[in-house]
Amino acid sequence: MPLIKENISLQPYNTFGIDIKARYFTEVNSEQDLLEIINDPQLKQLPKLILGGGSNMLFTKDYNGLVIKNNLRGISIVAEDDAFATVKAASGETWHHFVLYCIEKGLGGVENLSLIPGTVGAAPIQNIGAYGVEIRNVFENLEAVHISTGEKILLTLNECQFGYRESIFKKDYKDKYFIVSVTFKLSKKHTLNTSYGAIQKTLEEMQITEPDIVAVSKAVCHIRSSKLPDPAKLGNAGSFFKNPEIPVQQYQQLKTIYPEMPGYITTSESVKVPAGWLIEQCGWRGKRVGNTGSHKDQSLVLVNYGGANGEEVKNLAYEIQRSVKEKFGIEINPEVNIF
Repeated sequence: MPLIKENISLQPYNTFGIDIKARYFTEVNSEQDLLEIINDPQLKQLPKLILGGGSNMLFTKDYNGLVIKNNLRGISIVAEDDAFATVKAASGETWHHFVLYCIEKGLGGVENLSLIPGTVGAAPIQNIGAYGVEIRNVFENLEAVHISTGEKILLTLNECQFGYRESIFKKDYKDKYFIVSVTFKLSKKHTLNTSYGAIQKTLEEMQITEPDIVAVSKAVCHIRSSKLPDPAKLGNAGSFFKNPEIPVQQYQQLKTIYPEMPGYITTSESVKVPAGWLIEQCGWRGKRVGNTGSHKDQSLVLVNYGGANGEEVKNLAYEIQRSVKEKFGIEINPEVNIF
């Protein structure tokens, strides 16, 4: 039975560096550890929170339940042919470590997702994406255990109901399952995606004329490092808000008022507008409010300058939401989970 600790600070376990306490805290290193926790009659009635890398959450108060830290490890190729390899990764593996493993094995499909913080298990929950690639593009299936019953299920691509930063784990299955492992189908014959963002420009600056998955990964790492603050040095959870999708008609109307407004067509009826641009136009970029603020290089990133509590960051987020709604009539929603 894993050790159960009481009144543990979660400051080291969340990238915002918010100092709140968990009433109970434990770490699981295997599926068996997890089942022992689930089946323990003394722990049965406690609310439970699964903690991976702590990179997509904002704590605003103490957690009066059991926090389960996911330490499951292991990556292996479970099937392959001339064109593809199926790779299974334990949910507690660091996401970037998994990406590097794939690149080292010559497997393509996740290089654009380099340096995204968090764990493999957290990746499908919000269908992580960057530079034109999302998890669903390479996803095969996942295994998950029901936190109350211990029942194990296997979910396929369609069953996960992936959307933009969305999945069944944010809807019907929210807080109900512990993802144990995720399996991906990756390519041995690479089709590179370098058209999104500054990847092509960065490759040119690196004087790479014939890029491969290694070069694309390095370019993405360079871009992310140059514009996103390191959570180890400045508390943050990466992009705080999702990019909103608005009707084409609304976008066209706004474009007449703000000709420079960027937008990306997602369907015949909707356009995705960069939340960072909206926030910046409202004057938030680099603005500090108490111990928190919007980062000087990327307004989409809210930071803890030291000593901020979760309420401060949440209040700042709500103020930013209000100002964007007031100026543009657009609702921007948090990508970060607020507890």
